[in-house]
Amino acid sequence: MNNPHEPMPVNDTNNAYDHNRDAHGRSRDGAGANRAALVIHTIADIAAGFLGLWILLYLLEANQGNVFVDFVHGMADWLAGWSQDIFTMEIEGLRVFLNYGLPAVIYLLLGHGIAARIRRL
Repeated sequence: MNNPHEPMPVNDTNNAYDHNRDAHGRSRDGAGANRAALVIHTIADIAAGFLGLWILLYLLEANQGNVFVDFVHGMADWLAGWSQDIFTMEIEGLRVFLNYGLPAVIYLLLGHGIAARIRRL
């Protein structure tokens, strides 16, 4: 309060002239929509990350008996369960790449698309 002509700050939550709030006191600045979009975006990235990591571990012939490799494989199987055996190639590496890569791309496209749509609301 350096300026003596400045009004005193008021902590009135029922300020009828607050243009950033609706009739119920909710903020209209889009913070909730941005937060929801960020959550969806992050979940899609994590899902695609697990799938991509499994593809990498498989192609690099990681030790299947390792706990971390087993965890990543389990997560990737769960995330890509709906798309297993869409592609049945004789080359095992290509089959894993396509059967786990397709869901990764779909999760990214859907997650980022939904997040972008929510941010525009």
